[in-house]
Amino acid sequence: METATVARPAAAKLTKKDFQSENEVRWCPGCGDYSIIASVQKVLPELGIAKENVVFISGIGCSSRFPYYMSTYGFHTIHGRAPAIATGVKLSNPKLQVWVATGDGDALAIGGNHFIHAMRRNIDLKILMFNNRIYGLTKGQYSPTSEQGKKTKSTPYGSLDRPFNPVQLALGAGATFVARSVDGDPAHLTSVITRAAKHKGTAFVEVLQNCVVFNDGAFSGLVDKPFRDDHLIRLEDGKPVTYSKGKKGVKMSGFEAQYTEGTDGVLTWSDKAPAALSMAMAELMDPMPIGVFRDVTAPTLDELEQDLQQKVRDQKGPGDLMKLLRSGETWRVG
Repeated sequence: METATVARPAAAKLTKKDFQSENEVRWCPGCGDYSIIASVQKVLPELGIAKENVVFISGIGCSSRFPYYMSTYGFHTIHGRAPAIATGVKLSNPKLQVWVATGDGDALAIGGNHFIHAMRRNIDLKILMFNNRIYGLTKGQYSPTSEQGKKTKSTPYGSLDRPFNPVQLALGAGATFVARSVDGDPAHLTSVITRAAKHKGTAFVEVLQNCVVFNDGAFSGLVDKPFRDDHLIRLEDGKPVTYSKGKKGVKMSGFEAQYTEGTDGVLTWSDKAPAALSMAMAELMDPMPIGVFRDVTAPTLDELEQDLQQKVRDQKGPGDLMKLLRSGETWRVG
């Protein structure tokens, strides 16, 4: 007797709306964060990952409201510790796709150690850093990316600190995917986030993001439409590194990246270039490169952890928690 088979209906394709929570999005009107969340919500349905397998972790700051506005699992954690908590989530359930939403202050000041160790461990996290060169949520103090001489409420006579270059910091810490984009170019931002989402390992994306209240126009000379052709260099794998509509470019002189008139001898970009070349490219500030600086593969911490656990189980058998708790020197209280 033949057994009848019942065809199961195919799962409905997710849309951007499926990832939008019911919470009212409450960033300041005109904030660059709106562009970033729109790009993320556009990318996620294309990945073929169920909503219940996506998690957003954040620290403290305007960017850290992100989990509230995503219809996924999420955790609004404490200042600077988002990468550490995200690491725990990923190790506990490697099947999850884990994202970190953070700001330049959250990631690079109090969270600096957690940030760099996430890079060197190459755990499979997607880290989006909203860089507006200011502390927005706490009303306008200078941040680790504020330019030297920046006058703020906490530096009324100008900051003496040299700013971090987030891309160089990530490269120096050994990140396997490093990119930069801008909030005012949704097509570029979406393409970069898509590549980060598909990368296996720590993927870091710096987004130049405008704070309309406390640091309006921080990047306007670079990213606004009237200026971007002459002040942004779009890195594209396998293509010459040019700007000003192809009239100018970048070439290497020893270990230094230099601007050049014309396109003779300009560098052809490769995402797989040595980290030293990516580091030299990240040194350029105006015109500033955007795009993918590095995209290489390496074993991830979560994969190595799973392999190690299996080797130990093969050698010693399954663990016994109660036996472990009663092993060694113990004593009874009361």
